[in-house]
Amino acid sequence: MGLMYTHLLVLITVSFALFGVGSSNANYQKGPQNWRFDFNYTGKPFRHPKPIQSSRRIIVGGSNNWRFGFNYTEWAMKNAPFFFNDTLVFKFDPPSDTNIHPHSVYLLPNLWSFLRCDLRWAKHVANTSHGGGEGFEFVLNKWKPYYFACGESNGFHCQSGMKFFVMPTFRWY
Repeated sequence: MGLMYTHLLVLITVSFALFGVGSSNANYQKGPQNWRFDFNYTGKPFRHPKPIQSSRRIIVGGSNNWRFGFNYTEWAMKNAPFFFNDTLVFKFDPPSDTNIHPHSVYLLPNLWSFLRCDLRWAKHVANTSHGGGEGFEFVLNKWKPYYFACGESNGFHCQSGMKFFVMPTFRWY
């Protein structure tokens, strides 16, 4: 007997809830105007505010180039998103009498190596002389995270912030 009253109470509660939700929109009208499949409710398809149709050539660090004492993680966050076939350009001064702390570019294999600045399994993609002139170019041509770091001074540059990572995505516009 108690189970029957419980079922009846649940049925009444569900009925009132459905009635309340169904009548909550007083301006409801039958017809297709209630079914909006666009995301921005303007009647126009969504468009990216700054559409980019082709690959970009991005100078790492902007006007600061690839140098010691710059926060590249913050730079990468501000310049995201990165897309397939974007080209990262690493510009840095080659070694000289006035440049006693040259730079290089390493591609680290995983997040753990990136966090610890462990260069043992890293791929040396640009040595200290590749960054002069137009710079060293690296194309993001796979869907994977890319972990970059400077490997000079036994990883001290990396530990001091000369590192960043990017994850290229698909262009959807």
